[in-house]
Amino acid sequence: MAQTPESLVSKLSKRGPHRVLRGDLALAGQPGAVYTPAEGFNLPAVAFAHDWMAGAANYAGTLEHLASWGIVAAAPGTERGPVPSHLGLAADLGTTLDICTGVRLGTGRISVHPDRLAFAGHGMGGGVAVLAAAQQRRVKAVAALFPAPTAPSAVDAAARVGVPGLILTGAQDVDSLNSDAVALDDAWPDRSVLRVVDKASSAGLVEGRRVLSFLGAGGSERRTQRVTRALLTGFLLHQLTGDKTYADFSDADTHFPGSGPAVREDDPDGLGTPDAADRAGLRAGRLLSR
Repeated sequence: MAQTPESLVSKLSKRGPHRVLRGDLALAGQPGAVYTPAEGFNLPAVAFAHDWMAGAANYAGTLEHLASWGIVAAAPGTERGPVPSHLGLAADLGTTLDICTGVRLGTGRISVHPDRLAFAGHGMGGGVAVLAAAQQRRVKAVAALFPAPTAPSAVDAAARVGVPGLILTGAQDVDSLNSDAVALDDAWPDRSVLRVVDKASSAGLVEGRRVLSFLGAGGSERRTQRVTRALLTGFLLHQLTGDKTYADFSDADTHFPGSGPAVREDDPDGLGTPDAADRAGLRAGRLLSR
């Protein structure tokens, strides 16, 4: 019996069945953290890039959540200063995947399949994940969570990404100049899924405190984290393992609780869902969250 979108989100918003181990990427020469299931062979893996002035520790709960569902999740801890190199962090994502696939993890009862890899990131890191995917063609999927502008432009790079993408934005940020979500979706050649997380802000995914909190930046939002983790986990499980149970997470027309599609101002009910050939023209107007 097929599961409904409601039941899938409810299921994936909770911790998965796997016991989780944490490791230090620095032992392999790359500052950062890695979370893995306690055991499993030929596992999928995702390299995760942090937001500006954040670090791997600010996503510990998200990385651990992915690992509990059988996905090796690793995050480089580099480029944390006020003037980071986006290309440098993109290169570190590639190094992180090299470690996941080429270095013995845990007690030796863990391995990553070289054809089940993805890049993901939040804020600045969302754009960095796209930059990395445009340069390194080995990944099967990309997830840009609340993506912010990068230099060079992730929007320009998105046109060279030939794998499916998940793009999330917050209802409070969909029209913000600091959000690249809509532009990325327009630039993606095909198979991108843009979802608006209800009542979410771009800063809500960050866990704990960071430097920007002292400057009045938004804080951690548990609801944003719960919904985002479910959408990201389902997308990666489908794209990296081929599990059709989670195919709806790769379908832009499927509505999940806690999120919705971005729709045009002149189509507030989202009735005229465009096909791939019409997307750029139909999304030329101002987009709103349904």
